[in-house]
Amino acid sequence: MAFRGGPVALTFRPATPADADRVIALVESAYRGDASRVGWTTEADFLDGRRTGPDDIAAILARPQSRLLLAENDGELVACAHVAVEDGAGYFGMFSVTPGLQGGGVGKQVLAEAERIAREEWACPTMRMTVIDIRDELIAFYERRGYARTGIKKPFPYGDARFGLPKRDDLRFEVLEKPLGPEAVRA
Repeated sequence: MAFRGGPVALTFRPATPADADRVIALVESAYRGDASRVGWTTEADFLDGRRTGPDDIAAILARPQSRLLLAENDGELVACAHVAVEDGAGYFGMFSVTPGLQGGGVGKQVLAEAERIAREEWACPTMRMTVIDIRDELIAFYERRGYARTGIKKPFPYGDARFGLPKRDDLRFEVLEKPLGPEAVRA
């Protein structure tokens, strides 16, 4: 698998129920625990507990206009993202890249494919996501790809262990948004 020396060749496909365990392992490795510290998307400093589980995967797979996008290299799962339609816009979430491949262009390819799905398959004019607002480096990654901070804040679901166990009391989400029309910035 190429890294840093060249782009990783990805194939994309929608997840099936049989992929659930691999997806959960990938998501957990990208965000939680010591394994996540290899990459730059870790949330280990401010959240413990799980990031996703079988119930989340099943809900994504059962939902209309929703896809759990898998990115593979030679059959190995290296990234995933949830792409859906919410309130007339595309939604992008549960974005995970194998920690050792973060920073090598995999994420850019996955984000571009998710935007293509929302734009071309579902005719969404906009893509939205929520990001924990203290994640400046992550927000900057999205801003470089044409996303803008909307100023819309959403509360963190404290007390709901399905979203993790917070280590601090100032967590909240901010909505980021990008137009997907022909005038949209492409990176």
